[in-house]
Amino acid sequence: MTLMVTKKGPTKGSGGKHRNALRGKGPTPKAENREYHKAYKMKNAAMRRQMADPRLAARRRADKFSTNDTSDLVFGRNSVLEALRVGVPSNTLYVASRIEHDDRTREIVKLAGVRGLHMMEADRLEMDRIARSGNHQGVILKVDPYQYSSLAELADRADKKARAMEAANSPAARIAARPLFIALDGVTDPQNLGAVIRSAAAFGANGVILPERRSASVNAAAWKVSAGAAAHLPVCRVVNLTKAIESLKERGYYAVALDGGGSSLVGETGFETDPLVVVLGSEGKGVSRLVREACDAVAGIPISSQVESLNASVAAGISLYAVANARRKAGEAGESAK
Repeated sequence: MTLMVTKKGPTKGSGGKHRNALRGKGPTPKAENREYHKAYKMKNAAMRRQMADPRLAARRRADKFSTNDTSDLVFGRNSVLEALRVGVPSNTLYVASRIEHDDRTREIVKLAGVRGLHMMEADRLEMDRIARSGNHQGVILKVDPYQYSSLAELADRADKKARAMEAANSPAARIAARPLFIALDGVTDPQNLGAVIRSAAAFGANGVILPERRSASVNAAAWKVSAGAAAHLPVCRVVNLTKAIESLKERGYYAVALDGGGSSLVGETGFETDPLVVVLGSEGKGVSRLVREACDAVAGIPISSQVESLNASVAAGISLYAVANARRKAGEAGESAK
């Protein structure tokens, strides 16, 4: 009997020699992703038609310059016209295509041209997306960012004005020129801020002081309500309102906080004819404790017991009038004593 002897060990085969060639390459791509497939060509043709859609193209253009923040926009025919008339610093006017013009829109376009604003035509969809609203009446004005002053600049400017009046022969003029600031503590409504700026300019204040946190900023709404006064009255923002008041007191200022529980009446604190900072708080919380403690006096406005408090802008107008009236009376007394 003959025995068959076989070679020990693995025999030659393709499994070991060509392993890389047998490695998987993943699932088969979808037909629409295969370059030479009919579905791929149909997909590209559909994308080209979509890109050419004028409404979608308008949406893409609107997305380039529209954000959720509309605080730098004024829209509506009356509002835009008023903003341009009072000289609100602006850079761009958007006008709806095929708008039905009236006397307001004609003046808007004329003023925008005189001021050298960029004028852009946009369709209804673009206008709605820019304003985040459909109540724009076909015109939108983009306002420039407000340029705040520093506290030192405000104080230096006020001191320079006061020194220039020291040589005046009229005591009334010298007293009226003494520095006067109004500071807002926790006033978050930009319309209130705009009204305060307008009152401050009307009664000869030298500027408005705002804290950086928990405070309204000078945006389009504030510009509109200020009726252009924000272009002439400087506004500064400070990190800490308490420290700002203390630094002004080191320069010879006095500070009076307005609060319902004040120990004296507004205009009768005895500090009205000195360099002065009038501090107002929000309608609900009022002036904060630390700011109140930094003030030299706390004054109140006598009001009916049926009303709990006054709007910040109303209180600002009353207090500024009281200070201006006290200074006028002191000036008249000085004139009669000459």
